[in-house]
Amino acid sequence: MAGAIVAGVLGVSALVGRRNAPEPGHPGIQRWYRRLDKPGFTPPDKVFGAVWPVLETGMAVGGYRLLRTPASPERNTAVALWLGTSAMIGGWTELFFRKRDLTSSSVAAAAMMGSSAGYVAAAARVDRPAALAGVPLTGWLVFATVLAESVRRRNR
Repeated sequence: MAGAIVAGVLGVSALVGRRNAPEPGHPGIQRWYRRLDKPGFTPPDKVFGAVWPVLETGMAVGGYRLLRTPASPERNTAVALWLGTSAMIGGWTELFFRKRDLTSSSVAAAAMMGSSAGYVAAAARVDRPAALAGVPLTGWLVFATVLAESVRRRNR
């Protein structure tokens, strides 16, 4: 059951991310994204494409570990934060790329960062390796929040 839940979370995330990606299959999104005034610390597009699946898979490993532990309020909180963070990642791509709402996407990035940090703290009370699996995503989301806010400010 845990494996099926994790596969579903990763599958939905991949589909939503793909639907909103600034790539040749979505020329309008790609043109808009290329025209944005982005800060010099913006990674190349290929980095985003490589980093997100790895980070989400790390969190999914943590979610899998948590789902296999006995149910408890602490475990359930950590699982809810994992699922919420995963859902927000897809929601962010919808806000930023599809709706082009830089303000909402900046707020959503900060919310993901908070949710991810909450996941790490909650998971640490249940399963330390599950918590550690979320640390890279949390670090990336700190960076992503700074980046999203910088893009918002530059493109009012």
